[in-house]
Amino acid sequence: LWPAVALLGASLVLAFMPPVAGVPLAAYMAVGLLLLGGMAALPWLLGSVLAMVPKAFSRQPLAMLALERARRMRHATTVAVGGVVASLSLAVALTVMVTSFRGSMMEWLDAVLPAPMYVRAAGGSSRVDAALLPADAAQRLEQLPGIERAQAMRSSQLVLSPERPAISLLIRPLQGEQAMQLPWVEGPIHETRPGIAVHISEAVAQLYGLKPGDAWPLLSKAFSLQNQDHQSPNASFYIASVWRDYVRQFGAVALDWKDYLALVGHAGNAAQISEIAVWPESQSQLSGTDLQAAIEQALGTPGQSPPALEFVSSQALRERSLRIFDRSFAVTYWLQAVAIGIGLFGIAASFSAQVLARRKEFGLLAHLGLTRRNVLSVVAAEGLAWTMLGTIAGTLLGLGVAVILVHVVNPQSFHWTMELRLPLLRLLALGAAVVLAGVVTAWLAGRRAASADAVLAVKEDW
Repeated sequence: LWPAVALLGASLVLAFMPPVAGVPLAAYMAVGLLLLGGMAALPWLLGSVLAMVPKAFSRQPLAMLALERARRMRHATTVAVGGVVASLSLAVALTVMVTSFRGSMMEWLDAVLPAPMYVRAAGGSSRVDAALLPADAAQRLEQLPGIERAQAMRSSQLVLSPERPAISLLIRPLQGEQAMQLPWVEGPIHETRPGIAVHISEAVAQLYGLKPGDAWPLLSKAFSLQNQDHQSPNASFYIASVWRDYVRQFGAVALDWKDYLALVGHAGNAAQISEIAVWPESQSQLSGTDLQAAIEQALGTPGQSPPALEFVSSQALRERSLRIFDRSFAVTYWLQAVAIGIGLFGIAASFSAQVLARRKEFGLLAHLGLTRRNVLSVVAAEGLAWTMLGTIAGTLLGLGVAVILVHVVNPQSFHWTMELRLPLLRLLALGAAVVLAGVVTAWLAGRRAASADAVLAVKEDW
């Protein structure tokens, strides 16, 4: 047991190590040592679990034969179920990781898409500040019948350091009764502090080593350089919160509209907006087409044709995002099937080799009065016991690997976090399928060894 404990301890230590050049090498090594330690602990685990089997099972001859062989030949059992343990652990880890990511992304979409409809100038999504709307566009829309509320938003980029990629600057209403909520991870802090509050994504917090309450002189310098044409005063910023962002890997900073206007003023295009969140009235009689036509008319200039606008609903954005997500991770389900197939192939080969080597044993059992059906029942019971123990061990190892993937590898690789979610029904179905396949595999492997030729094999000992 001590080698297994040493491997598992080393895996735990490596899981807390920082990345190397932005790559979670220590975390990958932790996953490998965890699997090796789990495999090394299999004989001890099998013995511990089999020791808890009620003695009543030993009173039944067939059950006694299957259990005693599994209990007394644990190393052979380990060889038989090792492939299933390794493949099932990886399948469980992938299942938990994908489920956790998908669930966290759905919650994130609900937080960042609060409005039913979004309006932006055509082409504004592909080029930063390429297409902007008038500064009073949100106020114009709020005056339209059928619209309950409209909020202005703006997106741009800000270079903090020449050595790093630019971060996104998101201007939102983040204060007051109609403040937009962010998917906060830490904060926000509410006590009054000197300076302007900004809300940073997890990527910014990790890349620049920031936390709520810290001052951020680098942002002050970058902001003053970018807006020097507007003669904006030098301002100090502090971190009010850290929020989760699954889109901008290099980071984003959210700033309140009022604070932004106080810094840059209303000159030029500084106050123009790039997107409007729209809440239509629930009792509105206007159809979607009529509402869009009214918005185009309200945002147009008298005497000119209406501007080219893009309309998108939050529901469509959610469906599109989830569709892209499912398409991106579809390969993981095939990888799980391949892993389980390889594990079952390994257990089939191991069972076949073992039952062929046990032809004399089966022949002796036949001389003692056991029928071919009895012998096959013993082999199937052994397969049931072994694959059940392998399923338990593989599931536990898979959960351990999933914890490392979710809480260590993912933040170190992509600079964002997610909540660990366990799809219990899917894991139970996966384990049941492995157990059923293992029993069927053992039964098929034992058919030939339990044939009539097995009785003649006893003559080799005479």
